[in-house]
Amino acid sequence: MTTDADTAFDAYVSVRHRLPDATFDTQPKIALSLENIVAPFDLILFDAYGVLNVGETPIDGAADRIAALRAMGKRVMVVSNSAGYPKSRMMGRYERLGFDFGPTEVVTSREALLAHLADAPPLKWGMMLNAANGTDDLTGIDAYVLGDDPAAYDAAEGFLLIGADGWTDARQAMLDASLRARPRPVIVGNPDIVAPREGGLSREPGFFAHQLADATGIAPRFLGKPFPEIFDLALARHDPALPPARVLMVGDTLHTDVLGGRHMGFATALVMDHGLLAGMDAGAAIGRSAITPDFIINQI
Repeated sequence: MTTDADTAFDAYVSVRHRLPDATFDTQPKIALSLENIVAPFDLILFDAYGVLNVGETPIDGAADRIAALRAMGKRVMVVSNSAGYPKSRMMGRYERLGFDFGPTEVVTSREALLAHLADAPPLKWGMMLNAANGTDDLTGIDAYVLGDDPAAYDAAEGFLLIGADGWTDARQAMLDASLRARPRPVIVGNPDIVAPREGGLSREPGFFAHQLADATGIAPRFLGKPFPEIFDLALARHDPALPPARVLMVGDTLHTDVLGGRHMGFATALVMDHGLLAGMDAGAAIGRSAITPDFIINQI
């Protein structure tokens, strides 16, 4: 299922109270491309959807820009909320789309979820997930995929919202009813409300997680941008540690990429041409969200 950009932006604004805090004290600078702004930064973090690709389609020039940044001596990484796929499948996608990222250069909210579960008390989890997309990295978790049997929802000791591909309003209603009857933990592997794909903006696990929070009063645990765990995983792969001021987060969404980057102390660049804000007025979106990037660019 898809939704339109205005509705998605409204949804992000409405859940601001559940997202991390950050202070914005500068006005954004307009730049033609990344090459005009990257000089002060050692590490460039990229969102994927809306910045490098739209669904399974690469954005023109993105792979060349990554190569140019490498040639300048910059370190590059992908920091993605695409939790619905195992890392191996994501690496295959990047190779197919023409990118040369290595496994340590790609950090996903699925990895943040797995790291969290490794330290959490063991539970029997019901999962929002399309198993056809791959489950090889989930074998160490006592979990099963939720479908159309209400009893499966009541049997779970907690819920993992990982990927919304194939999720339906009927399944959401069963999850809602089960949680109202017996509150249990809800952990969200992808806080995104929407993601840009070829057919429009798809509804992602964050969309359904905030619906649950509004309906049941349960506070989900979010793992992924704009929350810090995924950024901590990225920074931990660099030795010596980088000061936050030497990191630039590049993304297409104010409430995930820009807010999350600023919360961590990074500089941020908002990409306008291919993601959630494509066709919107940047100044109006920034004013309405009260989230301000350091830079605005059309594409990387």
